[in-house]
Amino acid sequence: MKRVSLIVFCLLIVSMASITAQKYEVSVKKIWDNGSHCAFTSLIKYKGKFYCSFREGETHIFDRNGNAEGKVRILVSEDGEEWKSVALMYKPEYDLRDPKLSVTPDGRLMVIIGGSIYKDKKLIARIPQVSFSADGVSFTEPTPIRIEERAKNGNDWLWRVTWDGAVGYGVNYSLEGENEARITLLKTADGIDYQWVADLDVPDFPNETTVRILPDKKMLMMVRREKGDRYGYWGVSLPPYKEWSWKKMEMPLGGPDFISLGKGVLVAGSRSYYVPSHHKTVLFTGNEEGNLQESYVLPSGGDTSYPGFLVDGDQLWVSYYSSHETANSAVYFAKLPLSLFLKK
Repeated sequence: MKRVSLIVFCLLIVSMASITAQKYEVSVKKIWDNGSHCAFTSLIKYKGKFYCSFREGETHIFDRNGNAEGKVRILVSEDGEEWKSVALMYKPEYDLRDPKLSVTPDGRLMVIIGGSIYKDKKLIARIPQVSFSADGVSFTEPTPIRIEERAKNGNDWLWRVTWDGAVGYGVNYSLEGENEARITLLKTADGIDYQWVADLDVPDFPNETTVRILPDKKMLMMVRREKGDRYGYWGVSLPPYKEWSWKKMEMPLGGPDFISLGKGVLVAGSRSYYVPSHHKTVLFTGNEEGNLQESYVLPSGGDTSYPGFLVDGDQLWVSYYSSHETANSAVYFAKLPLSLFLKK
């Protein structure tokens, strides 16, 4: 009798483990690796297809001749399984970086791009660029955006644009010398001209910032910092987004992004510095107040992070880059069940 009970108990444990594994089944695959350094991803769905953008170059910045001339690669997929290149953008004397995807109010696919200019390996200017596509196939040449004078200084980087109806919002960070930066909230109606909204009071070299707007019009920000304790800042504001409440987060950030799953649940992604010599790309679950906890460590290492997020059906899709399998970093794509983050 005891033997039968033990067998039943073991079968029950195996069955429960199988159900759990099936419930939280995660798939991860490499979708681009051509030997170049591929990094800083973004992910979006446009006209029924899926697009992933990233920078492609010989190394993180400079090529073998000491030039910084990164290109923008855009992949397309019908189903998230097979990916192919649809565009490769290049601009002489520019290092095109961090291409971030969005869809404009008039239905065009927009790519906002950092444009760094170097001379003798020294950064001399940063001029953000933008490209558009009406069909997801043909993209316009990257051209400079126009930022209101009081919000720029010639060393600028508009890191990402998030649209809320007819208005797009993004945070520009302007370098001030080699050791400091300031960030400014901007808005746009066309993706080309940007107006000042508010100066953001974040200390210690704030830079990469993701902005999201919730259905109740509350705006949230996730800000990377490079000085002091380097812990990220979390910002909350209501229209017209002039006044901000700031909270210091519990970890440094690298390539921060986040997405709302509704009902007050957020999923965020960043580089994890928990083991300083072995960085990882980590997903966090949290709330609108910026209280986050680790939920999943993606297969990653070395030079890694800069995720892009997309919800498709009952799955969270994530793009990111990593060098844990290759000498230069490659681009990866993960599918995770939303139930992993929406635990009861």
